[in-house]
Amino acid sequence: MSELALYRKYRPGSFKEVTGQDHIVRVLEAAVKNGKPAHAYLFSGSRGTGKTSVARILAKALDTSDTDLVEIDAASNRGIDDIRELREAVRVNPFESKYKVYIIDEVHMLTKEAFNALLKTLEEPPKHVIFILATTELEKLPETVVSRCQPFSFKKPSEEILKGLVQEVATKEGYKIGAEGAELVALLGDGSFRDTLGILQKVMSFSKDKKIDRAEVEAITGAPKAELIDDFLLAIFNKDLGRGIEALAGARKENVDMKVYLKLILHKLRMALLFKYAPEVAARMGAEVGTLGFAKEYGPNLSSSLLRELLNAYSEIDHSVIPELPLELALIRLISEPAQK
Repeated sequence: MSELALYRKYRPGSFKEVTGQDHIVRVLEAAVKNGKPAHAYLFSGSRGTGKTSVARILAKALDTSDTDLVEIDAASNRGIDDIRELREAVRVNPFESKYKVYIIDEVHMLTKEAFNALLKTLEEPPKHVIFILATTELEKLPETVVSRCQPFSFKKPSEEILKGLVQEVATKEGYKIGAEGAELVALLGDGSFRDTLGILQKVMSFSKDKKIDRAEVEAITGAPKAELIDDFLLAIFNKDLGRGIEALAGARKENVDMKVYLKLILHKLRMALLFKYAPEVAARMGAEVGTLGFAKEYGPNLSSSLLRELLNAYSEIDHSVIPELPLELALIRLISEPAQK
């Protein structure tokens, strides 16, 4: 396996290689084709969704050379003096290209004074300059800056997209990863291309035979074992509070992140619920055969109220002094109170 980080090695290099952001790609491709790019773009979205990659692809599509492409990390260059230097630099014509493109990453890190200085440049930019601002925290940007940009919201890739990416990259790197292992890596990636490939690289680096199954992913990432997930669910369906508390104790003993634990529980419940009400959709999403069997056996016990109770517990974990307490309380309510459909 190459020592180059997978997320860098497999970073998209053209619009056609970008996945999960079709609503953005279509607009940008049309702007390039028609020769009418905006003078300032604002890319917002959670980490690892492709904001910087798409910014570089847009610059490349506009035939901007490396000499005329400037990338600025606002986390390290956040003061008014940095923006003043930028304002002076934008006045200089491009050296080799039609446009000078400035990509300002983590733009929300700029100081108030720096934002005010940048605003003046955004209001009347030179015709040869295009700004691409990228942020993970859109709410921290002044409305005056947002209103002067063409905004694009980057969506988190679906688990199906990430699972496909894991399987594709693993194959290209000469590894074989089972469907359940790829699904777990995708879930742990939490909607980030970068984090997902980072987890995959970690798992691959520990694999001895280049064959990766779910158990190996669990062991290397510290994810909860499938048995702990099943025990928690079976405790609910069989009204066995002791078994559920024991499953939580086992997860705690293995130092499992309770949010990750509950996320995997919710994922299995959701897929089982889809098998119950929309089996064709579940099949298209790549749900495992084990989940199908689970849904057939416990289908009558599955309900939307069960998922709502656990979703509430998930939102409470961050605010609980004892991370497993919201799960324990949800377990008690689900077992001691009559189920609602």
